[in-house]
Amino acid sequence: MALNMLDMIGVGPFITLPLLLGAMGGPQAMLGWILGGLLAVCDGLVWAELGAMMPEAGGSYRFLRTMFPGRVGRFLSFLFVFQLMISAPLSVASGCIGLSQYAGYLMPALRGSWVHLGRVSAGPGTLVAIGAVVLAVVVLYRNLASLRVVSYALWITVIGTLGWIFCVALAKGHLGQAFDFPAGAFRLTPAFFSGLAGAMLVATYDFWGYYNVTFLGAEVKDAARTIPRAILISIGAVAALYMALNVAVLAVVPWRPLVGMKDLGTREALISFFMQTAYGARQGALFGKLAAVLVMVTAFASVFSLLLGYSRIPYAAARDGNFFKALGKLHRTEAFPHVALIWLGGTAVLFCFFSLGEVIAGLVVLRIVVQFLMQHLGVMWMRRTQPERVRPFRMWLYPVPPVLALVGFGYILVGRVNFGRELWMALGVVVIGVIFYGVRKVSAP
Repeated sequence: MALNMLDMIGVGPFITLPLLLGAMGGPQAMLGWILGGLLAVCDGLVWAELGAMMPEAGGSYRFLRTMFPGRVGRFLSFLFVFQLMISAPLSVASGCIGLSQYAGYLMPALRGSWVHLGRVSAGPGTLVAIGAVVLAVVVLYRNLASLRVVSYALWITVIGTLGWIFCVALAKGHLGQAFDFPAGAFRLTPAFFSGLAGAMLVATYDFWGYYNVTFLGAEVKDAARTIPRAILISIGAVAALYMALNVAVLAVVPWRPLVGMKDLGTREALISFFMQTAYGARQGALFGKLAAVLVMVTAFASVFSLLLGYSRIPYAAARDGNFFKALGKLHRTEAFPHVALIWLGGTAVLFCFFSLGEVIAGLVVLRIVVQFLMQHLGVMWMRRTQPERVRPFRMWLYPVPPVLALVGFGYILVGRVNFGRELWMALGVVVIGVIFYGVRKVSAP
């Protein structure tokens, strides 16, 4: 559960609130959080059933191989791992970019860019983000047992940061301000629904991570009980924390000036600005810097958890003979998949040159198209074709959860304004993955 929550409560909720508010033009965007939480529950029930039934290293890779036996399963599982070599580094990069934004609050000289070419830019903050990736890889260069103390320490830091924010909001905030809805906030117009889809995309990004434990299934004790509990408890706990965090921030920082704020650096370091507003000019600067440090630690904790879980997936696929052989190598003395870890970290470095918004949108759309939709269809197909399999945990209200998840993720894909760019990117990854699979199959002995 600690690893799941580290993955879920990364830098996301500390920097995406302005994006969420901007999507719908006011605090009614919290509806995106509510629907995003319900979507996470539906999806989490799918993960809980599959994870308890197949507690092995690899998560979705193993699920797809089992749900679709034979050539279809082999192809879909390869395609999942292929997209993961892009989407996992995107996820890691998003945390590191967010970390660098708060570093820019501590040291304004880190803001700005030296080079800006289209969607790619480089500046001092880029170097900070890259440094965070490298540090995470170095810390993770050891076995899972020795990381237990590190993961607990980072988890305590995350919860402590949230607790401080809540205490400040209780002492300094005004609850009614958090629900200061603009006129016509809930008018059901096309703009409302497209904005809601955008808000749900942001919420989906911030909720994701509850399935992290399934990637480590082979290393989890009493997996049939532990995996479902870790998934569902972490979703419930984080949903409550997210809603409370949004209300807490808006109770202190009025949303109208926040949305219209021209100082991009202040918006990016939202929690530091929150502390400044709450404590005033004299104490606010000190507490704002302290908040920036804590959020940076939180962001690093998320990157730590992401790399830990995702590095096991290409390793499992390679050991299964269905991915590139080099990624199946273990460290000689510590017995962890060091080649996969280095590959994911190196690719994440490249994505640190893009903006946070582009990284988040690309990540969510790619993951939905090449992983989540296949998995929801697969769990229903498996119920029909393999009813005899032992299911230690059976999802509640079947088939409602996977059906609602399919509808919700489909709405996120096509309900937003200008949704085509990320969707075409995801389809391009699919095409390239098909080509790689075909070439690999032909060249195989």
